[in-house]
Amino acid sequence: MSQDSQHGKWTISSSDDDDDEALPPSGTATSGSRQPTESSHSSYRSATPSPPVEVKPEPAKPPVSSLAVGSEARQSAAKNQLNPVKYETSPSLAGKRKKVASDSTGWALSDSDEDDGEVKGKSLSDLPKKVPPNPKTKKPKVESERPPSPHGRLYYIDEPDDFFESRLPPLNDTYRFYLNKVTGLEKKYNNGALHIRDILSPLFGTLKESVQFNYCFDIAWMVKQYPSEFRDRPVLIVHGDKREAKARLIQQAQPFPHVRFCQAKLDIAFGTHHTKMMLLWYEEGFRVIILTSNLIRADWYQKTQGMWMSPLFPRLPKESSASAGESPTFFKRDLLEYLASYRAPELEEWIQRIKEHDLSETRVYLVGSTPGRYVGSDMERWGHLRLRKLLYEHTNPIPGEERWPVIGQFSSIGSMGLDKSKWLAGEFQRTLTTLGKSSLRPDPPMHLLYPSVENVRTSLEGYPAGGSLPYSIQTAQKQLWLHSYFHRWKAEATGRSHAMPHIKTYMRASQDYSQLAWFLVTSANLSKAAWGALEKNNTQMMVRSYELGVLYLPSAFGMKTFSVDKNPFPVSASFSGFPVPFDLPPTSYTTKDQPWIWNIPYSQAPDTHGNIWVPS
Repeated sequence: MSQDSQHGKWTISSSDDDDDEALPPSGTATSGSRQPTESSHSSYRSATPSPPVEVKPEPAKPPVSSLAVGSEARQSAAKNQLNPVKYETSPSLAGKRKKVASDSTGWALSDSDEDDGEVKGKSLSDLPKKVPPNPKTKKPKVESERPPSPHGRLYYIDEPDDFFESRLPPLNDTYRFYLNKVTGLEKKYNNGALHIRDILSPLFGTLKESVQFNYCFDIAWMVKQYPSEFRDRPVLIVHGDKREAKARLIQQAQPFPHVRFCQAKLDIAFGTHHTKMMLLWYEEGFRVIILTSNLIRADWYQKTQGMWMSPLFPRLPKESSASAGESPTFFKRDLLEYLASYRAPELEEWIQRIKEHDLSETRVYLVGSTPGRYVGSDMERWGHLRLRKLLYEHTNPIPGEERWPVIGQFSSIGSMGLDKSKWLAGEFQRTLTTLGKSSLRPDPPMHLLYPSVENVRTSLEGYPAGGSLPYSIQTAQKQLWLHSYFHRWKAEATGRSHAMPHIKTYMRASQDYSQLAWFLVTSANLSKAAWGALEKNNTQMMVRSYELGVLYLPSAFGMKTFSVDKNPFPVSASFSGFPVPFDLPPTSYTTKDQPWIWNIPYSQAPDTHGNIWVPS
């Protein structure tokens, strides 16, 4: 099938599969154990010959699957960084067939307008310079080499000594919403942000045991993030891997006898265990962290990520009633219900521990998804109908609300159908526009933030950042109508314009973008698999995946709306507005902008590392 569009000309195999953040790309075999949601296979290459460099032999590289346990898009990023492809500046190659080979795979792709990544208008003088290596330079001997990473052995730069916290940092304790630290940013933009090492450090509690719910894992890297004094404390991994992927995950943990596993049941095809949560049990109490990062180094390096960190929940007195320790948002009840949905014996002791703690200080609402088909009142327990119910019951109509835009920001996109009425406007937008019990159904603007090709090309990571933005050509070519909603990633206020988002946020903003009616941070991307879809004439809700997020409503904070903090960094101890992770108002795509699509090549201009993107 061939189709002309704003992306150039696509030639793909015909497929009716929905890519709801879970289906394999056309022509890709799958065992059902992993789906292309959070990552990719491609080569990140240079067509420019380099002078010979004498190098010491490196240890054998492990297979990509062990480097980037996750989707095909992430695996593509791994291959691109292990075998980068340099940008060819010679005009003699224009329009000619280019052949590139690597140690394990080869590509033969033509340079053409099809590969245009919205960079034709750029002058080469505007692009990052790459200094050629000195032929006489020997590679220095590495005394203590880091384990291979999803981004390649030499990809990461070390964080400075003061990157990690040695004392409790200044944090916004009002909302308890934090961004991850980003390597390479000006220091003030990491002041008040957190790294996984900070989260697990003794600064927040004396750890006894923990549970890690997630989608992608690098077990050895994860274990190393625990401080040495807690590194042998029991860890339970909750995952959704099956068959070969499960075997690889268990093999990763062989050197670590304190790591155990709990497999989440995925009974509906193409669902994923996408929830990202930490349960931390301390000598001093208990803490919950709901976040957007996978447990791999790439997700904690140069991406924009976010989290809600609970207060330290103290233990309840013995003989407390079953309802003790509940919050005004019923967070304790909802968390216990979410954990019970796994039907997993391994989680029973954690359910009991939570019952024994006081969660009354929580001011956010839990919004989760669990796989299943739900009818009656159960339809409102999960997915977007859960969000709709909370907005209906705990918000109020706002004068002029038809001019308050809805904003959705995400890192992956599923199949929305042939037009907006199929799900986006007919179902999901109705949820996002709910404000209180008003019978009015205004149709406010809807702005969707998803990185453009130019966003990815000029990012800190370069094209491999696109491995975590797995929007496929198979899905994109069926829903060109969706792209008119798209807005660029721009985050000057948080210093993160060049840190590609893996965070997912949804919100309702005032017309002048100074106020928020609500804010949600979640693992859920823009897909029916994540949010659920109505079936059987709207009498049944079908959800494929596990997802988890927290909803901020002004009423829980004694406010009518949240004011937006225009300068969230550096964080101050005094009260300030809500720290939205990107700039408001959102920036629309230009006529030249294209949404990033991971499984097509971009070879017209180099990224910030001087490389191009060649998917396998």
